[in-house]
Amino acid sequence: MTVAIILIVIVLILAISCIKVVPQAHALVIERLGAYLTTWQVGLHVKVPFIDRVAKNVNLKEQVVDFPPQPVITKDNVTMQIDTVVYYQITDPKLYCYGVENPIMAIENLTATTLRNIIGDLELDETLTSRETINTKMRAALDVATDPWGIKVNRVELKNIIPPAAIRDAMEKQMKAERERREAILIAEGEKKSTILIAEGKKESAILDAEAEKQAQILKAEAVKEATIRQAEGEAEAILKVQQANAEGLRFLKEAAPDDAVLQLKSLEAFAKAADGKATKIIVPSEIQGVAGLVKSITEVAKDEK
Repeated sequence: MTVAIILIVIVLILAISCIKVVPQAHALVIERLGAYLTTWQVGLHVKVPFIDRVAKNVNLKEQVVDFPPQPVITKDNVTMQIDTVVYYQITDPKLYCYGVENPIMAIENLTATTLRNIIGDLELDETLTSRETINTKMRAALDVATDPWGIKVNRVELKNIIPPAAIRDAMEKQMKAERERREAILIAEGEKKSTILIAEGKKESAILDAEAEKQAQILKAEAVKEATIRQAEGEAEAILKVQQANAEGLRFLKEAAPDDAVLQLKSLEAFAKAADGKATKIIVPSEIQGVAGLVKSITEVAKDEK
């Protein structure tokens, strides 16, 4: 009875050990009597005890491996240290299991040799400024080389590029000199722009002053012109009024129908106005001399009466 129970327990243990559940993003490589049999994908599987065995549990997720710095020599004989990061994914579990003994070490060595070949064709300055180009070339080379191993290289990145100490010091001095040069250029450009702005300001100020002077002269000339026009209009209006008064006087004189004595008296007044106290000699026509005497007599009689 005890032996039967033991046998049953052993059979159950063997049955349970032969049941395999493959999780997501994994694959199991199965061998039968030492030879490759099949690859189990996600799900429940049962193997034959003592005959079948799981040769390798393969992770199908994308994986990242960071390789230590590798010494490389550039085209201009500069030795530097470069470390790389490789992103890869297993696409064929069978090839990955039987293609190469140690896939990770194989990828590391392949990365180092490929990196040396690429950097050997570049100078130092090109190496420092061509990371993207180097990454693309390395990814293409590694992907082709690892394809027989069931591995796909998705991306390769240069993590650090470490030049020698002397080169780093020279680069720092160069960068410092470049920054100082840019600073001097910026200061010179600022002073230049400041000088230009000041000159433009003075120019615009002179133009505005000239425009203001011009406008003042125009306004002054217009004011003088306006005053002259008004004065001329006033004089013309005065002359017109005098002429109108003379015409009115003549009209009144004509309407009054004066006799010869009145006309002669008016003529005498006209001569007196003509003299205006300034003439030293006045010739009086004979026809008005009698009138002048008559006027004098009348003036004397008037004085006596007073």
